[in-house]
Amino acid sequence: MTETQNQQQTPQYPPPPYYYPMPQHSDDEIDLRELFSVIWKGKWWIIACAIVFGLAGGIYAFLQPNVYQSSVLIAPADNNEAGQMAGLASQFGGLASLAGINLNSGSNKTTLALQVLQSRKFIGDFITRHHLLAELMATKGWDKKTEHLKYDSSLYNSKTKQWLIDDGKSLKPTLLEAIKYFLKKILAVNTDTKTNMTTVSVDYYSPNIAQQWGTWLIADLNEEMRQQDMMNAQNSIHYLNDQLNKTSLAENRTMLYQLIEQQTKTLMLANVRKEYAFKTIDPGIIPEYAYKPNYLIIVIISIIIGLIVGICYILFISNKSD
Repeated sequence: MTETQNQQQTPQYPPPPYYYPMPQHSDDEIDLRELFSVIWKGKWWIIACAIVFGLAGGIYAFLQPNVYQSSVLIAPADNNEAGQMAGLASQFGGLASLAGINLNSGSNKTTLALQVLQSRKFIGDFITRHHLLAELMATKGWDKKTEHLKYDSSLYNSKTKQWLIDDGKSLKPTLLEAIKYFLKKILAVNTDTKTNMTTVSVDYYSPNIAQQWGTWLIADLNEEMRQQDMMNAQNSIHYLNDQLNKTSLAENRTMLYQLIEQQTKTLMLANVRKEYAFKTIDPGIIPEYAYKPNYLIIVIISIIIGLIVGICYILFISNKSD
């Protein structure tokens, strides 16, 4: 029997289950050991690149003006009339809505007040009332020694308190620009849904001014909500008195008297309580340390970027030489 005949008679068995042939690596696939070898050879370049980027990040952070943050913790003011309002709502909801009376107050008032705080109208009135346009749009830092703001001399003359003119046009920004800047860079409002407490934070170059603005914001918000409720209550009382003069039914008159009484209580409360919408739990303090820039984070991120750039550079040079 020949060798060819023996091979033909040898039985052919199927491959065992879960058998996977080993893939054949092509020359184009990356050899990790070679990659690490290239990186290790260029380690000093990579380290040098990381140091340079770290130093650059540190210099950048050092040149940035310090920003301080002052926060005020507030809670919705106690409103004992909320339960009475809810009781009246089921009975006189229709008539109350005609009179402009919101009997379902409470949490809705808190939500409304927070929306007012972050509205363009309120912030615009706040900037105008306290004359903050120059402090917002023309400052570039805070002199810690003299405790004075540093103004951008190319925009504003701090001695004459006048905005400069360039090519016949005033460099004074518009109120809308100041409002957008305030809402984006200065004000932060965060509410804890579990405790219903709200933190109002103000970021600014001066720690004293940051604390002052936070206090002013809460005071102005309470005054704004107080004035709104007083005006609404007065209008409602006027309307209800007109309706009272038009009806002779005892049941309707009793209902109107109750609504008038409720609005009179609202008016009295608004006249005597300063912390009308929110009560200050923890007032803002003058911060001792800057909130921004975070030097450590900036330097760490810069070093990481330097490492990545250094590695990419070494790999590029290695591939180019090959």
